[in-house]
Amino acid sequence: MKENDKKATAKRAGRALAAAVLLLYGFAAGGAPAGEQAFRVNVDTRALPALGSALREENPYRGNATAVTVGAQVFEQACSRCHVLATSGGIGPDLRMLDVSCRKIADEARRAACLRDQDHYFLKTVRDGKTIVGVTHMPGWRDFMSQEAIWAIRSYIESHNR
Repeated sequence: MKENDKKATAKRAGRALAAAVLLLYGFAAGGAPAGEQAFRVNVDTRALPALGSALREENPYRGNATAVTVGAQVFEQACSRCHVLATSGGIGPDLRMLDVSCRKIADEARRAACLRDQDHYFLKTVRDGKTIVGVTHMPGWRDFMSQEAIWAIRSYIESHNR
């Protein structure tokens, strides 16, 4: 075998090994449980102000006690299998840490801008899910959860951050 052929074969083998390691790492590092799919949650959100079809870029329920209660119910049905709030140990990230940087900002206008950025990230992630290197870490909930339910979850999570 020529030297160039040996190098090309070694390079292909190295790429295949790297892809296999990344795939296995994705499952070991907290990929969603096998077959994890989004589903319609069975929580009544009618006690919350209706938001209409236009997506809000900022949590309209921030500080709303009813939203916290509804959000706890939605979180229990849809999120708690992977995320935990009272303790650590879920396979998904600890959502109490989502706004940790924002809470440290002293300037109120900058803190509000930081929270708006986090709101956008939260809404996009819940609606679209998370896939990294071909591994689904979180299913998308776009077709199964209203924005009222998503913002209620956000309010519930924020109630644990205070």
